[in-house]
Amino acid sequence: MAFRKLGAVLALTAMLIGASPASAYLFWFQPTFDTAPSKGDEPGIGQAMPKATPAELQAHLLWNMRAGLNVAALQCQFSPMLMTVPNYNDLLSKNAAELNTAYAALGAYFKRTQPKGWQKAFDQYTTRTYNGFSTMHAQLGFCETASAIGREARSLGRGKLTALAVARMRQFRNSLVPAGDTLNTRRTFYIPVHTPSLDESCWNKNGSLKARCSVAHA
Repeated sequence: MAFRKLGAVLALTAMLIGASPASAYLFWFQPTFDTAPSKGDEPGIGQAMPKATPAELQAHLLWNMRAGLNVAALQCQFSPMLMTVPNYNDLLSKNAAELNTAYAALGAYFKRTQPKGWQKAFDQYTTRTYNGFSTMHAQLGFCETASAIGREARSLGRGKLTALAVARMRQFRNSLVPAGDTLNTRRTFYIPVHTPSLDESCWNKNGSLKARCSVAHA
C-alpha cells in the first residue's frame, strides 16, 4: 500500500510539472528581453554610426546579429541542445549573398565617412562589434536568445535576415544584461498544488484515499 500512496504523490507532482513545462532549454521560465524593432542608431545597439544612411544602418544591424550569433556558436557549446553552431553554419551557407551585401555597404560607409583611414576604422568596427557580445554573467540569457534567433533564421527564406535583425537586435543586446529565471515570480506555480496525507489512517486496505482525508492537505 505504501507504493500506492507514493504513486499518488508522484502523479500529482507529474501533473504539476506537466502543467508548467519549461519554456526554454536553460530556464524554467526564460527572462523577457523583448523590445521594439530597431532602426540601428539607438544607444546600446552597437557602435555609433554617425552620418549613416538607413540602408547602412540596416547593414549595421545585420552585421551585429551575425557577430552575435558567431560569438554564441563559440560560447554556447556547453549546451548542444541550443544548436548555436549548426544554426550559425546554416545562416552563413544559406544567406551568403545578403551578408556580402551588408559587408559591402559597411565598407562603403567607412570609405565615405573616413576616406583616409577607412580600412583601419572598418577593422576596428568589426573587432569591437564581436567583443561587444562577450559575456559571462549573462551567458545563459544570451545563449537562449541566440538559439531562438538562430532557429528563426533557419526557418526563413533567403533575403530575410535584415528584417530579422531589425526585429530582434534590441532583444539580442538586452540579453547581455544578467537576468535570472522568472520561476520565482510565478507564484501560482506553487499555490494550487496539494499532496494527500500519508498517514496510515487515511488509506483503505485497497490503497484508496478515505473521503475524510481528501480535503486539500498542504
